[in-house]
Amino acid sequence: MHVYHDLTLADIVNVKVLQEIQDKFSEATGLAAVIVDSAGQPVTKPSNFTRLCNLIRSTPEGLSRCIGSDDCGGRMAARQLCPSVYRCHSGLTDLGAPIILNQQHLGGFLAGQVVLPQNGIDIASEVLKGVADLNLDKTTVLEMLTEIRVVPEERVKAAADLLYIMTNYIVEIAMANIAQTQLMSEMKSKADLEKVLRETELKALQSQINPHFLFNTLNTIARLALLEGAPRTQEVVYALSDLLRNNLRNIDEMVTVGEEVQYIKNYLLIQETRFGDRIQASINIPEELMEQRIPFMTLQPLVENAIIHGLEPKRYGGNINISGQMQGNQVEIMITDTGVGVNKAQIERIFRNEKRLAGKGQTSGLGITNVHKRIQHYFGLQYGLEICSGEQGEGTTVKICLPYGFDETSS
Repeated sequence: MHVYHDLTLADIVNVKVLQEIQDKFSEATGLAAVIVDSAGQPVTKPSNFTRLCNLIRSTPEGLSRCIGSDDCGGRMAARQLCPSVYRCHSGLTDLGAPIILNQQHLGGFLAGQVVLPQNGIDIASEVLKGVADLNLDKTTVLEMLTEIRVVPEERVKAAADLLYIMTNYIVEIAMANIAQTQLMSEMKSKADLEKVLRETELKALQSQINPHFLFNTLNTIARLALLEGAPRTQEVVYALSDLLRNNLRNIDEMVTVGEEVQYIKNYLLIQETRFGDRIQASINIPEELMEQRIPFMTLQPLVENAIIHGLEPKRYGGNINISGQMQGNQVEIMITDTGVGVNKAQIERIFRNEKRLAGKGQTSGLGITNVHKRIQHYFGLQYGLEICSGEQGEGTTVKICLPYGFDETSS
């Protein structure tokens, strides 16, 4: 578990966002509110502060005491791991909830500046005693004290519970921002490594998961973090992590169809999250074919090509199906989409290995040709890819032909 000792609350959550959350809380509850860092220093501008508290804070000593009181209140809440209700140095009632990320206390969400119903306690005397050495006019202090709201204890506790919900929301935003920063760092490291590895045409396949796709994925993760709880976001992050980890494998490695299918499932999870109902995917490969050996990164370029060039241009998207079957002593794996289709001239150009622009930085015909050549390199010229498409708009099927039961140790 990471502890971010060098990061402050303002580093990982936009102060403007914190200010909006605080202002809405204050508006909804009528309580004064401020968000402070781990030392009690304000991160945001105070919301709805009482005139009395502003008067006390107008003096250097009063401000110092208020910050110290906020610090103590925030740390008390952090120790208890729950909202706390306490009396400030001037006798008013405050409440605070800790902002804790991975066991590090980053600050607190503080509110209050109210008076609880007192049973025989002279609150005016307590307040005057608390500010006696600040050289404030007693008449003014007492006048401003009459403006302080008297709030029942149960209302204060309810406000504390709401405060806790808001701090949890802030923590989730912070976690999403940290995840995004880390992923962007991983992207840079991956890009640097790919630059070194890209020595041959085959190595270029490792760049198929490119920055365009990764940035779209990061945007999806950010939206999910705001719109739902952690489980779905965690699922997408894990899928992306697996993709990145697999993308660094040796491009010349042989893997099982089952491993390629798991890789594709992670890729499809992210794409389905990004496109929503526009893309529906299914995988129907018999269990007995899952141990078939296949070159690493055979399926992903073909699936990506089907989505980007087949389905994405269609307004309502479409379906993609990955299926497999035995045909004599041959294994056939089909990637079928209901996309815009390709014409015969485009198919011929792909197999002539003519380079073309990839539209959105995604897999082009070059990627398909590389998959075809790699299969022929391993299994022979009688194997490889076939592309079938009807008229424009009727979808495309890419068929992979392999020998059944290939043993790479005998090649």
